[in-house]
Amino acid sequence: MFHLPEYREPDFSQEKFVNAPDASWEEVTIEGVAPENYHSTSMYPEYFKINGTWRLAKESRMDSSVVICGDELKVIENRNLKIGDKVILGRTENAEEGIYLHSSGFEDPDETETDQFAFRQGRSRETSYARDYDRLFELLKYEKDHGNILWVMGPAFSFDADARRAMQAMVEAGYVDGLMAGNALATHDLEGAMFHTALGQDIYTQRSQPNGHYHHLDVINRVRRSGSIPSFIDDYKIDNGIMYSCVKNDVPFVLTGSIRDDGPLPEVIGNAYEGQTAMREMVKKATTVVCLATMLHTIATGNMTPSYRVLKDGTVRPVFLYTVDADEFVVNKLLDRGSLAATTIVTNVQDFIMIVAKGLGLM
Repeated sequence: MFHLPEYREPDFSQEKFVNAPDASWEEVTIEGVAPENYHSTSMYPEYFKINGTWRLAKESRMDSSVVICGDELKVIENRNLKIGDKVILGRTENAEEGIYLHSSGFEDPDETETDQFAFRQGRSRETSYARDYDRLFELLKYEKDHGNILWVMGPAFSFDADARRAMQAMVEAGYVDGLMAGNALATHDLEGAMFHTALGQDIYTQRSQPNGHYHHLDVINRVRRSGSIPSFIDDYKIDNGIMYSCVKNDVPFVLTGSIRDDGPLPEVIGNAYEGQTAMREMVKKATTVVCLATMLHTIATGNMTPSYRVLKDGTVRPVFLYTVDADEFVVNKLLDRGSLAATTIVTNVQDFIMIVAKGLGLM
């Protein structure tokens, strides 16, 4: 049975916490510009001493400022700071300036490493992922009833008939609470639904179809004529695929654009910062995030995903972040960016989703 790791808050009776000063702050004087010496957040729980009391910033993300709003602490991107915002200052994180970063809250103190040297400590194509899959199956079953599962997907899924079918089954079984992707995933998935191709190749046989290079352009054009993806699905009687299942099951999705996009589809957000804001609103609800074969979307999501979530009853629980790609460079890139709370799996994502769907008894 799956059990959430227990969160252990710092022992604030320790001398370093008791004797620590209140966190200092300074008001914003220029919109979108933080004061000098602002404190920048991480993905870990961070506490700030305000009026003698240590307070946790309940919603966080990397590389943002902390603003005092009465009894509440809000983590805000510097570009969104307003004149008069009280921004916390300080660059130390061990209580010296009334700031404490708590990176070990979910660690079990009874689990300690004994060997100083051991083989195969990295994550690569040679790694055994059997236990990771078993843990993921149990996690998804738990989150289906108790959490919020967000999928971040690259277009590779739409190039394979079985992968599309597996992801559709995941949506219909309730294992998808949100989807984030780019123009390509949605376009080629809808192309697969209408023409059984992706970029003009049959999604089962991989044979290029006559004039197939027009297929995705025709799909974009028809969706734009319909005015939206849901209207296109109704207008053309689409009855399969990832976007179809999201629309029919009321699963929200955020599609963010790229300068190389064709079209794009009507729902694609072309402004990068509007797209980031929409993505963060979806991330704020997530308790498990699975990023699949999309390096830039994965890094963006990882940077805005904290390692914890504070529930309505005040309970602090972990946020699980998975990144899956056939390229070791891609999954390690997220770790290099500082998102140390990620579980990485190096494999073909089309194979990954088939294993997950079968492991959950959906295929």
